[in-house]
Amino acid sequence: MCTRFVLLREHLLAVLKRLGLGGDPGYATRYNIAPNTRVPAIRTRTKRETASLRWGLVPAWAKEDVGFKLVNARLETVAEKPAFRDALRLRRCVVPATGFYEWQTVGRAKKPFLIRRRDEAPFAFAGLWETWHGGDGGPLETFSIITTEPNELMRPIHTRMPIMLTPEQCEPWLDDRLTDPARVLALLQPQAAETMQAAAVSRFVSNVRNEGPECLAPARPDEAAGDEPQLSLGL
Repeated sequence: MCTRFVLLREHLLAVLKRLGLGGDPGYATRYNIAPNTRVPAIRTRTKRETASLRWGLVPAWAKEDVGFKLVNARLETVAEKPAFRDALRLRRCVVPATGFYEWQTVGRAKKPFLIRRRDEAPFAFAGLWETWHGGDGGPLETFSIITTEPNELMRPIHTRMPIMLTPEQCEPWLDDRLTDPARVLALLQPQAAETMQAAAVSRFVSNVRNEGPECLAPARPDEAAGDEPQLSLGL
């Protein structure tokens, strides 16, 4: 499961540069990105481009906005699920990120962790995007993040983890000539545990309304102990 992440402006610009996209997308650093938020994503549509997509995929055939249900797509079933199978073949995207948050249940408490690359370099989530015409405000473009089984680092924290792509791995994922589902799925491998790090952070981030660098602050000793019950909005 992946329902919150952080993207620093400088990391977005670095990923765009590595993928051959210049210009300034006008993005300001966000420390607590949640579903239903618009974020920059990179896709290929005739040519490679940056797009502002809302997190929470709405299939083109949906009768109503169901994006809150389709924030993530499971790797194990993404090629068969009607909501995702066409997008897997034809509408893939990458979503730049600095790190993501996950909550470990300890007794009655939920302890937030910030997970990122060990070298603290930016990466990108493997995503799928769709265009929906069912609303009143014109076309709605949305995306979902693909998740998989946890590696050794993530297993004590949560039962799922997002697919994390390096800029080099983004190239074949964005190749719109690749449409065979088996070959597409072969590109998706869980990030090796030794390339990642997890740090307990303040419960400030657990409130979806909170924003700012305080979200990255290390957990206080009393928070790290995991003795207190904690409400986590948006999880």
